[in-house]
Parts: sequence; C-alpha cells; structure tokens
Amino acid sequence: MGLIIAAMLLGFIFFEGLRWMVAAWIRTEEYGYGFVIPVITAFFVWQKKDQLELIPFKGSWAGVIVTVAGLGLYVLGELSTLYIIIVYAFLVTLIGLVLAVTGWRVFRKIYIPLLLLFFMVPLPSFLYTNLSTTLQLISSELGVAIIRLFDISVYLEGNVIDLGSYKLQVVEACSGLRYLFPLATLAFISAYIFKGPLWARSVIFLSSAPITVFMNSFRIGMIGVLVEYGGKDMAAGFLHDFEGWVIFMACMVILMVEMWLLSRFSSGGRPMREVFGLDFPTASPDGAEVRIRSIPQPFWAAGLALVLCAATIPLLGERVEVTPDRADLNGFPLNIEEWRGRTQRLESIYLDSLQLDDYLLADYVDAANHRVLNLYVAYYASQRKGQSAHSPRTCIPGGGWKISSITQHQVSGVRFLDQPLTVNRTLIEKGENKQLVYYWFQQRGRNLTNEYLVKWYIFWDALTRRRTDGALVRLVVPIGPGEDLAQAEKQLTDFTRQVMPLLDQYIPN
Repeated sequence: MGLIIAAMLLGFIFFEGLRWMVAAWIRTEEYGYGFVIPVITAFFVWQKKDQLELIPFKGSWAGVIVTVAGLGLYVLGELSTLYIIIVYAFLVTLIGLVLAVTGWRVFRKIYIPLLLLFFMVPLPSFLYTNLSTTLQLISSELGVAIIRLFDISVYLEGNVIDLGSYKLQVVEACSGLRYLFPLATLAFISAYIFKGPLWARSVIFLSSAPITVFMNSFRIGMIGVLVEYGGKDMAAGFLHDFEGWVIFMACMVILMVEMWLLSRFSSGGRPMREVFGLDFPTASPDGAEVRIRSIPQPFWAAGLALVLCAATIPLLGERVEVTPDRADLNGFPLNIEEWRGRTQRLESIYLDSLQLDDYLLADYVDAANHRVLNLYVAYYASQRKGQSAHSPRTCIPGGGWKISSITQHQVSGVRFLDQPLTVNRTLIEKGENKQLVYYWFQQRGRNLTNEYLVKWYIFWDALTRRRTDGALVRLVVPIGPGEDLAQAEKQLTDFTRQVMPLLDQYIPN
C-alpha cells in the first residue's frame, strides 16, 4: 500500500511535467519511441526477479537525500515554469525512492534500466538546435560526396545542395536526429544485453552516432541521385518517407552486424545467441516460503518528503508568466536619418524552425554611398518551453559562410542602459565576398553575447521575475572585393548608434 500511495503522489506532483513530455512524444517524431521506454525498463527490472527475491530490502538513507534533491529541483522547475526541469526532477525523485526502498545491493542490479528512462526526455531546445545544425552540415557534405561518386555535377552552399535543375535543402528534419535518438536508445539497450567486456559495450553504444550520420548522409546522397535522374518528385512524398524507414532499418542491421563481429573477437568466439540474448528469471522452487517484505524506514522518510511537497503545491500558486507590453516590429521605422529601409519576409520553413513571436528583417540603404545594411530582430514573448533565439554562430555556416573571426567588441559611442553595448563581432567569408556581423542577445534589460548565459538568465528570470521574453539583434554589412573593412565598420557602428534608441519600445527592458 505504501508503494501505491508513493506512486500516486509522484503522479500528482509531477503531472504537468509528465503531460508535457508525453505531448512531445506525440508531437515530435524524434521522440515517438518514448512510449516504450518505461515498458522496457520494467521488463529489465523483472529480468532480475529471481536475484532480487534473495536480497533483503534494507533501504538506504542516501535514497532519502536523492529524493529530497529531486523534490527541490521540482520546486525550482515549478517556480521557473520550465517543464524540462520538472521532468528531470521526476526521474531524480523516482531513483531516490527506489534507492530508499531497496538499498544499495538491489540498486546496483537495476540502476542501468533506471538510467534508460533518461532517454525518453526531450533534449533542451538549445542543445537540440546546436546538434541539429551540426548534423545538417556534416550530412550535407557527406551527401554531396556520395552524389559525386555517381559523376553528377553538384555544388554545396552550406546545407543547400545545388544540382542545377533543383536545389535540395538539408533542413532540420533531414539532420538525422529522428534516427539518432531512437538508434542511440536501441544501442544502449543492446549494450546492456550484450554479454561482453565493457569496451565492447561502449563501442556498441557510441557507434550509434557515426552509423546514423553516415546512413543519413547516404540517404541524402541517394535522394540527390534520384532527383538527377527521376525529377524533383523524388525528393518529397511517399518515396521520401519510405526511404527514411529503409535507412533506419539499415542502421539496425549495421548495429546487429557490429555486435556479431564483437561477439567473435571479444568473447572468445562464442556464438551470437550466447553473447546477445534475453535471459528470463528462473521460476521459484516449488514449496518456497513466501514472505511479505517490510518497508524500510528510509522509504517512509522519503514518502514523508513526498507528502510535504504535495501539500505545498497549492502554496506555490499558479505561476503566470509576465509578458510586458511592447510595439509590434512591423511598425519599426524604415526611414532612419539618411537610411531607407525595405522589409523582407522569412519563408515558412524558417518560421517553423525558429518558432518566434515577432520579427523584423529589413535592408537599409544609404543613398549617399549606396551602402546596404541588413537588420534582423527575432523576438520571443516566452522562452520557457524551449523556443529561443537561434545563435548566428550555429546558423551562419548553414548558409555556406565561413566564420573567419568572432570576438566580443564594445561598439564605440553606443550604450545600452547606461552601459557600453557589447556585441559579437563576426567576420564571415564566402569566396571573395565578406560580411561583417554584429549580434547580441537583448534579454529583459541585459546585453548578452554568450549563448549559455542567455539560457541561465532565462531560468533565473523565470524563477525571480516570471519573465522569459527576449530578442536576438543582428546587423550585417556586406564587404565586396577590394572594399575597405574599416570604412564598412564605421558605417555599421553609426547605424547601430541610430538603431539602439529605437529598439526600446519593441524589446522591453
């Protein structure tokens, strides 16, 4: 009965976080496998049934400490309204309860299945975005190499594969993450089942990443070949989706072949069925005495912590996020002293990826010297669910540009809230063309240049101010062949000085 009550309290306390996680499983193909993870974990624990029956459950006070730590993490997640913190708090609390009721002897036999539960939690958005961008670039380069093996002329610009008659864009959905996450989970499970040395198990798990990258690149390359000989319809529709299933099954086959090879060379030549197979618990002997286990004291202490936490939930109140009043960016001035601007629109494919709430993308021209500057502002009313500004540091290479240098730079004569404006000064190149980029994150009265500090302050301000709104501001000046960098930067600095006072009503401090 005590275990049932503890399970009900867990469900009550962490309901909102668990509902958010299940919604992510339903909404995102990459995490659709999450539904089976708890079932697999339960099966692996059941596998140890015959061994667990022989070990007394003495409990551990360390489990109480872990439980309290998990509940403390939950309070932080609840106050900051960041669901991913609540989900991780659930797993920490669950592990603490298991340790509190079983003790270390039992826990050592089942901790790996418990660690498997972490694979069902979606990655934090900024890690997902950085990983996706990196994989897009790698897959594009390898895909182009495969296309060229078929003697097809192709040009790569960032993550856009130009076949001449058709441009194949390797977008976020083609990064390979929808293969990597389930395959990494499968590799972890396989490594757990594999009866071999630790190094062989590590190889099985770690190999899931290169297998995924190579096979996804092969898929992209074959799509390019099919488009060349069969037309652009080969890059979409049923065939595109079917190729995805074929590639994932091929990844699984490669993983199985790898394990067969490891079984031959790392386990004394034992057959595969002995090295890789599911063991089932032996049945209890006939006439064996059945004893009801007593619940150890550490579990009751951990249960008391659950009760106290559940009782304090109403005291926390509903944390409604504050969204300050602001003007829409579609009203941002297009005439700024000598500069004349013209707005542009982002394509829907980019809007779906960025998930921003408001934005400005405009080219400003100085009629006197014909200098063109680009201003981009991406505003997010809330960043607590993971939607946040994509860093140009990761997005620039996707356009085929190479980052030559990136430094923190105080813009001369430009101030933000009585402090010098600090930007990421980035010089990028593509062939003979160059661009000078200033960008910074304007977040709730802060001028930030470090992407990880942005994530920290999102959490801190959600916790202390109930605000997570913020924006990315980016200014770009092209530098043609033979143009003077110093002159271009002077004009970029002057334009930044003129723009900064105008941003206040569009990006709340």
